[in-house]
Amino acid sequence: MDDAKIYNVCLMRVKFQITNAKQRLGGTVPPGGRLALESYNTGDIDDIIDILEIYDLEDRTQEGLSQKLEDLAYTVSVLVRETIAFDYDLKGNLGLYLLLKEKRPVQEITVADAALSAA
Repeated sequence: MDDAKIYNVCLMRVKFQITNAKQRLGGTVPPGGRLALESYNTGDIDDIIDILEIYDLEDRTQEGLSQKLEDLAYTVSVLVRETIAFDYDLKGNLGLYLLLKEKRPVQEITVADAALSAA
């Protein structure tokens, strides 16, 4: 199943990119909790349809494409067991992103806090 493609998103390639990204991060989480895995260097709907081979897209509007990309990201996320999303960068280019949860610092509980919560 690893070598399967969902439209033109290769699961093996995405898993490889995720593994490499996590190794580079070394346990840290980037600002905003997302890391670009790949960019398609375009924001044009027709180009995106061709790149990802989403030829069954009936509603060829930005809204229709966004819904299809959301569904595609969900399917790929389930299959690779990581959360990914499609989004646009500041230049308007579509990219595939790994979404990571920011680690929250553990809050120390003092004796006074414990006494107050017990009261």
